[in-house]
Amino acid sequence: MKRQKRNHADRAFYKGYLAALNNKSIDSCPFVENDPHQEWVNGWREGREDYWNGFDRTTKAQKLEIYGAVSTDIQYPDGWSTI
Repeated sequence: MKRQKRNHADRAFYKGYLAALNNKSIDSCPFVENDPHQEWVNGWREGREDYWNGFDRTTKAQKLEIYGAVSTDIQYPDGWSTI
């Protein structure tokens, strides 16, 4: 059975959120179109705020899970995974 692709706006938001958590600059946005660029920036801003507020790994993993875009490179505590 084929997997349904994620919404492009959600994916852009997720990528921006991850970029902020990895301490990347807002200038590193890979999108030039208006809608994906704006979603990426929105994700970056939210991720930057979480980074400044000192969210720990568990909280970040839970928040990414809420966005429905869990990546395989996220280290989960105690070996649990949502994949």
